[in-house]
Amino acid sequence: MNALRLLAVIALILPTLSACGGGGAKVSTETHSTTVGQELLDLDKAYQNGLLSEKEYKQSRKKIMSR
Repeated sequence: MNALRLLAVIALILPTLSACGGGGAKVSTETHSTTVGQELLDLDKAYQNGLLSEKEYKQSRKKIMSR
């Protein structure tokens, strides 16, 4: 009798567990791990090393400051 109850419980639980797949929806989040100050320092360093033109530097700085 206990085995029959156990089978009945499993038969009730199993369909609900198999439906927990999530539907395959893609979920993504974006996080920033640097501070505005650090981004400005990195930008300035890139500019000083000649990796950015003055125009690129000013545009990027403006974008960072507007956040």
